[in-house]
Amino acid sequence: MTTPQRSADPAAAARRELVLREAVRRRLLDPEDALLAAFVDLDGVAASVAALRAAFPSSLDVLHTFAAKANCLVPLLSRLRELGMGCEVASPGEFAQALAAGFDPARTVLDSPAKTRRELTAALDLGVAVNVDNWQELERIDVLVGTGTPRSRIGVRVNPQIGGGSIGAMSTATATSKFGIALADEGNAERLVEAFRERPWLTWIHVHVGSQGCPLDLLAAGVAQAVAFAERVNEELGRRQVVGIDLGGGLPVNFADDTTAPTFAEYVERLREHTPELFGGRYRLATEFGRSLLAKNGFTAAYVEYTKTAGGRRIAVTHAGAQVATRTVFMPRAWPLRITAHHPSGAAKDGAPVPQDVAGPCCFAGDLVATGRALPLLEPGDLVALLDTGAYYATTHFQYNSLPEPAVHGFTVDPAGAVRFEPLRRAQRVDELLRPVDGPSTEETPPHR
Repeated sequence: MTTPQRSADPAAAARRELVLREAVRRRLLDPEDALLAAFVDLDGVAASVAALRAAFPSSLDVLHTFAAKANCLVPLLSRLRELGMGCEVASPGEFAQALAAGFDPARTVLDSPAKTRRELTAALDLGVAVNVDNWQELERIDVLVGTGTPRSRIGVRVNPQIGGGSIGAMSTATATSKFGIALADEGNAERLVEAFRERPWLTWIHVHVGSQGCPLDLLAAGVAQAVAFAERVNEELGRRQVVGIDLGGGLPVNFADDTTAPTFAEYVERLREHTPELFGGRYRLATEFGRSLLAKNGFTAAYVEYTKTAGGRRIAVTHAGAQVATRTVFMPRAWPLRITAHHPSGAAKDGAPVPQDVAGPCCFAGDLVATGRALPLLEPGDLVALLDTGAYYATTHFQYNSLPEPAVHGFTVDPAGAVRFEPLRRAQRVDELLRPVDGPSTEETPPHR
């Protein structure tokens, strides 16, 4: 069965082709030494950040943080910091990367359902914002705070339990989600009001309904429930204790073509419809967008090594598979990617589309990035580009078959069409996979980035 693929926007396609040609010319892509590489459009990232900031009224106090999980490379995080973003982290590694990128702890938010005592201690010592996930974590923080006043602003993640979107794994506000305190469970709302009453330092509410596959109205409805609960806390306590709402992130991405949809402005309009009180200035706000800032600002390119026919099906074996497109390979219906075909020079291939499978290098039968995709006939030495992979993908490496991490290059294009590259991560060498188990600790030797 042939999978349809929409035509690319001519301007966007021309920009990618220009970058691919220049990458080949500079041997950032090479059939022997650089079989696979990822590219991030730094001009596009800056435009996306600007669109996010412009979507919220300037009269509001909003901290926009970048969800580090979407692309945790320190040079890119540093660029986002320079663009005025804060950082949201959800693991010790992301925490360390955010600090290495120079983020002010006061503009850093720690989210995770499994924060350790060590993580919490470090966050509270530095003044990093913490969103509490569950009752037991709240008890840990009680011990760490003691009778003092924490430097950190501390909030509670609530689960409004309003249901999920079309991708269950990306839906975090279902009745049984592992995230947050379930507001609709018997007694929880009342218990949480009392938790705020007993802890004057508990001042924020955090909510995150989900991401890909979640419609805007579902996201906005979850925020509305969080705001309603904040209003209840303040009313029952007779004081304005909850001063901030962390809206989470989760804006879905259009993977069908080059159009950015939905937009941040459209999301804000839905928020206005569902909870106008959010825009009255009573609350400070925070956001935690990741994929929606970066996905469409990047692509991954790989060489075709071999082509074959099996059972009448044409197959192109490339160097991009499950190691850089994990979700697409394992959940192709939920995470389909557009693919473009290119000559070895990087120039776009034309010709009649031919149904063919685009396979990766991993040694299992399901390592297919696309099945029956209609593309100009691929030949050994050609390049394929996997589009909209600026978030996750190459930076969330799946080390199947001990395949090394590919290089990631940032790029800008000036008005005259000159392409400038800057390294975001160098390619991992095979010998780096051979480190002895009893080698130096990470304290003695910084980990490779």
